[in-house]
Amino acid sequence: MLNILRNGTPTDLPPLLVVHGLFGSARNWGAIAKRLSDSRQVVSVDMRNHGESPWYDSHGYDDLARDLAQIIKAEGTRMDVLGHSMGGKAAMVLALTQPDLVNRMLVADIAPVTYGHSQSHLIAAMRALDISALTTRADADAALAASVADAGVRAFLLQSLDLRASPPRWRLNLDVLEQEMDRITGWPKDVTGSFPRPALFLSGAKSDYVLPEHRPAIKALFPDAKFAKLPDAGHWLHAEAPRPFEATARVWFD
Repeated sequence: MLNILRNGTPTDLPPLLVVHGLFGSARNWGAIAKRLSDSRQVVSVDMRNHGESPWYDSHGYDDLARDLAQIIKAEGTRMDVLGHSMGGKAAMVLALTQPDLVNRMLVADIAPVTYGHSQSHLIAAMRALDISALTTRADADAALAASVADAGVRAFLLQSLDLRASPPRWRLNLDVLEQEMDRITGWPKDVTGSFPRPALFLSGAKSDYVLPEHRPAIKALFPDAKFAKLPDAGHWLHAEAPRPFEATARVWFD
């Protein structure tokens, strides 16, 4: 069973399942989950091969969707689902293959298409870091800067570095994530059907992950899809514009 974090208590509103993206964790969503939990219970998940969840040899969207289905079935009720990037694709596959488990969705900055931008270079950067020689997050950031120029990306990746462990470790199964990168950036061709309930595709205006040419593919699978953009955000829209993101999610789900 995957590791989950809970915020709030059950109410008359459906519980909300929050699904992070590649290299993320439930902890990345802590502030937003806590604020959204004032009206419902919020369950944030560490996906397989991430955070404190178990490591497995495969990381396809069929695997991820089954993991999410197991969580919802254990909760005993249909849930609202919010998924970002890889988590958004996992949420889409879940909604298409087991629609009775999902009430309504918010898919953050991802489309049901195959992308060309591999993230294997970030795995190489993390693997090249001599973490046994590091004692502070600042030291890790300085060392990682040699291969990852963007300070925001470094800060995001370093949230998965556990320097308190003995020995220090990444809370990421880097070998399997690299092995499965084509499946992570891709979209399973055997997923068909359509999701009969509302889905909001919320993207960052500065991101190129959800383009006008993706809309036919989205509408074919999610005929009740709506579209919105956060004007001052890129792909990590929940981190770059957390308050507008939260406000949009609150209006959509409430």
